[in-house]
Order: sequence, then C-alpha cells, then structure tokens
Amino acid sequence: MIKRILKIEIERSLKKFPVVSIIGSRQVGKTTLAKEILKSAGKDALYLDLELPSDVNKLNDPELYLGENEGKMIIIDEVQRMPELFPILRALVDRKKKNGRFLLLGSASPLLLKNSSESLAGRIIHYELSPLSLKEIEGEKHDYKQLWLKGGYPLSYLESNVQSLLWRKAFIQTHLERDIPQLGIKIPSLKLHRFLTMMAHVNGQLLNTSTIAKSLGLSSPTINNYTEIFEGTFILRSLRPYHSNIKKRLVKSPKIYFRDTGILHTLLNIETYDALQSNPYVGHSWEAFVIEQIIAQMPSGLLPYFYRTAAGAEIDLILKAENSSPIAVEIKYSLSPGLSRGFYQGYQDLDCKKGVVIYPGKDVYKIAKNIIALPLNRLEELF
Repeated sequence: MIKRILKIEIERSLKKFPVVSIIGSRQVGKTTLAKEILKSAGKDALYLDLELPSDVNKLNDPELYLGENEGKMIIIDEVQRMPELFPILRALVDRKKKNGRFLLLGSASPLLLKNSSESLAGRIIHYELSPLSLKEIEGEKHDYKQLWLKGGYPLSYLESNVQSLLWRKAFIQTHLERDIPQLGIKIPSLKLHRFLTMMAHVNGQLLNTSTIAKSLGLSSPTINNYTEIFEGTFILRSLRPYHSNIKKRLVKSPKIYFRDTGILHTLLNIETYDALQSNPYVGHSWEAFVIEQIIAQMPSGLLPYFYRTAAGAEIDLILKAENSSPIAVEIKYSLSPGLSRGFYQGYQDLDCKKGVVIYPGKDVYKIAKNIIALPLNRLEELF
C-alpha cells in the first residue's frame, strides 16, 4: 500500500524534475522499486550499480558516458559511493534541460552527503523508502508481532526466526565494516558496534551525550558525530522536542529511537517473541515500533515531536501541522492503558483538541473528552 503510493508519486516527479532520488537503508527495496518504476514507464533506460566494478569502470569518464546516453533515463544505484558525480550531473542537467533524466538510489541521507548533494539543489527531489510497515503486510497471515520482532527489512521479515536473526547480524556487521567506511568515515567498526549497542539500551530515552560518552570513554562531540552517522544511514531517529511560545522550562535534548526494531532486538540479544515479552526494554521497543508505524502512514504536512517540561508534563508524540492544533499521542504497551497527570498537563499546556492512546488491543473506546484508545491496526483513524 505505502510503496504503491510512493511509486505513483515518484513517477509524477520524474515528469517534473530532471533528477529524482530514492534514499533509504540498504536492503530496504530501493532497487526493486526503481525497476518497477522503469518497467511501468516503458522508457529506454540504463541501470548502473556502483557496487559492480564493471559499472564503475563505465564511469571512468562520467561526462562522456552519461553525455552519450543523454536520451535515456539513467538509474544509478548506491550513488553515495561516487560523490564526485554530483557536480557532473548538475552540469549535464543544466546543459540539456529535460525531466526524468536521472533516478538516483542512495543509502545515505542528503544531510550526510551535504557537500555533494548541494550541487543538485533546485534540480532534485528526494523520496525516502522505509522498511515494511504494518499497512503493507495487511492481509497476510502474520500480524504485527512478527513485524515488531523481526523488523521490516524484507529479507528479515520473510524468514524464520533463526534465519532472520542471522540475516540481521550479518546486516549490522556489513553496515559497520563496509557501508560506513565507503562514505569516507574512518572509524573502527568495533567502536561503532559498542556505540550502537549502547544506543540500543537507551532506545526511547533522552539522548544524554555526556553519560554515554563517559560509559564508552569518548567525548560528547564524538557521540554527537556517531549519532549523526547512524541517523544519516537510517538506523537511528532523533525525535526533537516540541517548542511553542508557552512559558515553560522545556527539555532541549532529543529522544533517540531505532528505526527498525529487528535491528534493535538483535543488539539486545532478543531472539523470540516470548523473550521480547519478558524483556525489561519491551515498553521502549513498542514505543519505537509504533512511532515508525505512525510516521510511515503520516500525511504530508504533519511533523513529529515529543513534549516534556521540567515540571513533569510529558507526551510521547506530538503531531503538528502548520496553523493547526497539535495531536497528542501516547503509546502504551498495555491492554488497559491509563494516562498520567503529566500527559494531561502537556495536553493542557499545548491546548490540544485531540488525544490518542495507541495500544495493542482490539477496541476503540473513549478515555476522556476528545481522547480515545486506538488499536495499532487502526492507525489510519489517527489522522
């Protein structure tokens, strides 16, 4: 469902922009999506995979090769491996103005590739492809429990528990030992693994760089740098605090979440659903899972935040669109979810008109005025 909508949007953008990019973690399905777009477009096109030496050799003189094929749509996979291409793409686009010339696939965010992607400013539109969401597996025999446990990477979700775990372990190792160094980041993989494991233990909590730095024997700036790297490679998400004009002492640190709970569970050595249920981190894992499901279905124009004040007001997730009241979302792993005084205080602080508690039950029911309990599988009603 989600990827079908994304495919349609990308196809429309190829008619309006000379360059379109699909970004997202490795193994998330970018190549499959690009080939589906190519097939339905019926265009004469070239596909270059920069992980293949033979395709890299074709770009020894990129201006010549790409210029000779300017009549074709050119798909360049793993484009972050050759950042020197970006200025050349800009020059080619400016020389012959034509939409749909390049479809770029990348495993690093534009922010991480800031120096190179700036070359295409005004000429490119980015789309992010996330792991499988609950909406996309509707109608299958598996429910949210498998997606929560194994995560949304297709090669992890579709395998047995044992094979899924092996795949995720290999994915993490490859990411640390190959993917990150290919971005020009020279940090020993062992250090990055220790950092990532530490972050798994603080998933869903405020990012306290000084505490983490002390635990790992590193500096706070180093922790910030590592966090940016894993945000830029779609492993971590920093949820920013919501700031309004109210006169409150607001928390300024972000909350940190793993974007895929399968990766989170691998780092926490959680191998089965039963083990997850008895793990002390189950609540924080559920929160990370639900937040990603909400963001996957969230309409454009909404932005996610959290809210917390020094006085104890706290809301797990704030969804805010311009010129509209914020939606307050609380996430509870309980069949009888209750709301704290801190939630009601935050609800009042922000003058919210709607509140929702996402929980793992089956029924929708009213908790208080304009506040309802909503099952995870009915998230679309949140919007």
